[in-house]
Amino acid sequence: MSWLATQSTALVLGGGGLKGFAHIGVMRALEERGIVPSRYAGTSIGALIAAARVAGVPLSEMERRATTVSKRDLFRLNRVGMLVDRSRSPSLYLEQPLRDLVDAVVPEGSFRGLGSELLVNTVDLERGTIVMWGLPGHEDVSIRNAVYASCALPGFFPPATVGGRVCVDGGTIDNLPTAIASIGVDAVIAVDVGNTDLGRAQDVTSRGFAAIYMRAASVMMHALQLNPLATWIGPPMLLIRPRVGHRDWFAFSHAEEMIQAGYDGTMSALDELVEGPLERDTIYPRRRIRLSVNREKCVGCGVCTALAPGIMEMDAEHKAFAAREEHEWSPADGEFVGQCPTSAITMESLASRRRTTRPIEQATVDR
Repeated sequence: MSWLATQSTALVLGGGGLKGFAHIGVMRALEERGIVPSRYAGTSIGALIAAARVAGVPLSEMERRATTVSKRDLFRLNRVGMLVDRSRSPSLYLEQPLRDLVDAVVPEGSFRGLGSELLVNTVDLERGTIVMWGLPGHEDVSIRNAVYASCALPGFFPPATVGGRVCVDGGTIDNLPTAIASIGVDAVIAVDVGNTDLGRAQDVTSRGFAAIYMRAASVMMHALQLNPLATWIGPPMLLIRPRVGHRDWFAFSHAEEMIQAGYDGTMSALDELVEGPLERDTIYPRRRIRLSVNREKCVGCGVCTALAPGIMEMDAEHKAFAAREEHEWSPADGEFVGQCPTSAITMESLASRRRTTRPIEQATVDR
């Protein structure tokens, strides 16, 4: 039995549009391994799926809904608002379709009296602060209203007034709210589906406003997420990053693929865990990697040494090199590798011996 199965655990589900269907596969894998979270926390689609789980919606029903939802079920242009109000229109799309989707799976009533703890991440648009509904002092509001607000991507859907606060998608500040969700639990399982792979995007400018906006939002959310993970202080964290980065946020025809990716990514992460208790202030799974630099490609810009001091250094010829070649890193480490403008840095997994120039993710210190 996994050590996680015997601990009080917070499951944190990040936002990521329809890539968030991977969360269903994650929960299927956890269920098979006997891991039952005592707390669910989520942002955007992560909040929607977390609330549905706390409400007792079977995973089979979640899968059915995910595979049958259509673009028409969610996106209906706010034609009247854009025609009459023009730039003063609060959103491109109508509120009601998203409301209907939330109401179909999220329980009525307030956060009090739920069988499991539920935290829904939003941002107070007027104050510019995070509001985590479900925490003490933030329980006596409609769960459905809070979840809608967490899904209300600014510009796409109108904000919602929750407990007297005008709220929007929590990913505006924190797409993966691990710090708040970790309070008082033994371990955290965090699932990042929104910012797993920020490789080069093709033809963004030719795909219209929505594609440009979502690409910019992804870059922003990714950047905001780096420091909290790189400087993690708290219970042991299992960070799961399903392979969903190649799909658009709102691609409706890949639900089964996303669910399977969540399942596979979770099983793989669990299989890599060490036996026995996990350590605080540490992100898992841990992997042995080797860094190397192609000197012919290196232009000596110094970006890697600025982002990863102590890991990368410059030699007398102003070429970058790894101060130490081998490291033990988590999925949250190695962001600087992908920041190299000439792809001169290579990261090799010593377990698989498969080379990659893609980042495992942020690292400014050697863990």
